[in-house]
Amino acid sequence: MSLSKPRLSFSQIINMNVGFFGIQYSFGLQQSAVNPIYDFLGASPDQIPMLNLAGPITGLLVQPIIGALSDKTWHPRWGRRKPYFLIGALMCSLALVVYPFSSSLWMAAGLLWILDAGNNTAMEPYRAFIADKLPPDQQAMGFQSQSFFTGLGQTVSNVSLFIFPFIFVGTTGALPTWVYASFFLGALCSIGSIWWSMKTTPEIPPTAAELHEIKSAPLNLFSPITDTFKAIRFMPKIMWQLALVYLFQWYALFCYWQNSSKSIALSVWKITPAQDPKRYEEAVGWTGLVNGWYNIVMFLTAFSLVWFAKKYSPKLVHAVCLVLAGVGFLAFSMIENKYLLFPAITGFGIGWASMMGIPYLMVVGQIPKERYGVYMGIINMMIVIPMIIQNLTFGYILKNFLGNDPSKAITFAGVCLLIAAAATMLIKTNKISDETNLPMSGGGH
Repeated sequence: MSLSKPRLSFSQIINMNVGFFGIQYSFGLQQSAVNPIYDFLGASPDQIPMLNLAGPITGLLVQPIIGALSDKTWHPRWGRRKPYFLIGALMCSLALVVYPFSSSLWMAAGLLWILDAGNNTAMEPYRAFIADKLPPDQQAMGFQSQSFFTGLGQTVSNVSLFIFPFIFVGTTGALPTWVYASFFLGALCSIGSIWWSMKTTPEIPPTAAELHEIKSAPLNLFSPITDTFKAIRFMPKIMWQLALVYLFQWYALFCYWQNSSKSIALSVWKITPAQDPKRYEEAVGWTGLVNGWYNIVMFLTAFSLVWFAKKYSPKLVHAVCLVLAGVGFLAFSMIENKYLLFPAITGFGIGWASMMGIPYLMVVGQIPKERYGVYMGIINMMIVIPMIIQNLTFGYILKNFLGNDPSKAITFAGVCLLIAAAATMLIKTNKISDETNLPMSGGGH
């Protein structure tokens, strides 16, 4: 890629990130619909964490490998990152079409592995795509555009869980009919939005020197693995510090996503899924609305965080956002009025906007540009390893220390987010790096 990158207009930055909408619609379904589907198919609360291993395991395996592969890929027509967008979107769309036909718990769990592999294949190169295409002063706008589309995609998916049960009534096979409609729309959004970004956004060709380096180290079966371990060996110190933040941050998020609908059912409807499946469907629909709200908050606040990060530093902004999210979770499980859940989850919406963009600003200036792909994959490893730990440990914690109470699981998540906020303040950032990767006030508009 050339040393001097052209500045892009705001509309160009939006176009290049539209594909994130489809990816995040699918993730929204995974957060809000997959665990209720497991409940409908007869899973017990302590089984849910193990059934969710697909996401973190595929992320751990797929994203660093795809990142390393894309670093060493160049095709005159298809580019460097875009071939992986397309392959991932196709896998994701096919899995979404088939998923509602799951007739058993283990069929649903198996399809989730395919769905997650597709999502991770498409998403990993997107982080590197921002770093590839944008000059340093526009990268904050690029990453927060992804936060915007994360919020928008997940809002649409969550709102569909509330609206579609009124439109698509009854059951089809083992699942409510509205599940089919939500997943089919997700398949269309996934491939359609990725196609739009690929069509509207050309990649920057590598320089002659970069092309020579790509050709001099051809891909083989083991090169992505060796590249990943080499990158970890020389990883900047700030990434190790961020890993501690991510340990508590992402452990907390999985606790929330796995237990939010059951917590709402217990605190507001006063039932469990087994006691009253029909009323639990109502709780699931309301959870979709609540989760849709935090994603609305996310895309409404995403771009404002660019200004705050410029003024106060990304580290401080992320810490404050984590505190807001943690306090919201602590209040969430104590609320019995379903309408008061919306102000409680607002803090998480602000925190979620930060999680999807701000931490990348802390590290992108300290990683070599020719290794953007593999290092973005490593950052994702720092996300999925806490998720794996959560899936392997939280079932035991929930059963033996929290009495299989989903409301206590949300409280536990709130405490973890407050610890993550404290760990964020311990990060030693390079002030110059913070500033050079942030736009001037109002940048990109």
